[in-house]
Amino acid sequence: MDIKNGFVGSVGNTPLIRLNRFSEETGCEILGKAEFLNPGGSVKDRAALYIIEDAERKGLLKPGGTVVEGTAGNTGIGLAHICNAKGYKCLIFIPDTQSQEKIDMLRTLGAEVRPIPAVPYKDPNNYARISGTVAAQMENAIWANQFDNLANRIGHYETTGAEIWAQTDGKVDAWVTATGTGGTLAGVSLFLKEKNPAIKTVLADPMGSGLYSYVKTGEITIEGSSITEGIGNSRVTANMEGVPLDDAIQIHDTEAVRVVYRLLKEEGLFVGGSTGINVAAAVALAKQMGSGHTIVTILCDSGSRYQSRLFNQEWLASKGLSPD
Repeated sequence: MDIKNGFVGSVGNTPLIRLNRFSEETGCEILGKAEFLNPGGSVKDRAALYIIEDAERKGLLKPGGTVVEGTAGNTGIGLAHICNAKGYKCLIFIPDTQSQEKIDMLRTLGAEVRPIPAVPYKDPNNYARISGTVAAQMENAIWANQFDNLANRIGHYETTGAEIWAQTDGKVDAWVTATGTGGTLAGVSLFLKEKNPAIKTVLADPMGSGLYSYVKTGEITIEGSSITEGIGNSRVTANMEGVPLDDAIQIHDTEAVRVVYRLLKEEGLFVGGSTGINVAAAVALAKQMGSGHTIVTILCDSGSRYQSRLFNQEWLASKGLSPD
């Protein structure tokens, strides 16, 4: 019998989906890792699990303890699920710019949620910094610290990267994804480059993030803004340090939104804005590389977490965006 051991045993081993229309248009195999099929609904279930189990192994988190984190939503949702499964409490600090759906879901899962005004990381009132300060003042509590906790990228090295290699029989030419903490991009890049240094690893970046310029010039420069949530950064995290990257592609919201709606209407996939960035970047990379290549990216989470924004025509219009 093939039976998973509870929520924890269900994380990972997601399918790799061929994106038919985009593959046919580019002449490349464009494949999406269906991370929205994780039990908590996003790619962040992997990092959440590895961070908690790493703390358990180190004796930092004991029965009845509390997991504290600053998160744009999906890592918090993964942490809350796993805390419930393992008997821990969960305290989440979240930027008040994030979708109401994510905040409501965190509270439904039983997490204590404290919305924080969105400010840059260098500001001591940044949501991630505040979560670390609060965790340090609590007994039997850990700060998940997803941005700089290397358990994050180790999880993706050991699972996501290994799965992609196995699912493609090692026949992958390029790997591209957006990044917030750096864990997914880093872990998979490190694994694939070890297997085959010729595999091209590429960072996809929204406007309003400094990582595109960092890869291109070595310096962080920020231009514009984006409606996407949970991706982009104004600094290089510990998870990103030393990661082999060959290039970066910058994607505007207009293209990301167009791709999200094409995925819905043409592929039947209901996904969020970060997936729009990822698939748009995979298409751009396919055009750069030419036909005959296999390119893998991440389908991060479900569009249901962005119903009131990304799939609200009035809200999109207020941002000067349209599915067309």
